[in-house]
Amino acid sequence: MDFWAFVLALGIPSGITAFCFGILERKLDKREKRREEKEKIREKQELLVVKSIGAALSLSEATAEAVARIPDAHCNGDMHAALEYARKIKHEQKDFLTQQSIEAIF
Repeated sequence: MDFWAFVLALGIPSGITAFCFGILERKLDKREKRREEKEKIREKQELLVVKSIGAALSLSEATAEAVARIPDAHCNGDMHAALEYARKIKHEQKDFLTQQSIEAIF
């Protein structure tokens, strides 16, 4: 009888500990899954921000070129400088994103 009481005394705390670790592991898995979902949403948001910036730059370029073609607009050097700056930044952004994608591949 003492042997079975000893085995039972060892088994109960081990079972309780295993149960607690199981609950803890499930909670950690849920937390990790939520974190991954939030990360995916953040990545999509970043992509949309980059696309929005590209769209705004394209619209700005088209507007500046259209205004420059109007004979009565009298575009000053600021318009042309802003257009060149927008084009420069657009290309820098494209180069940066290309570099980041290549680094992500390798």
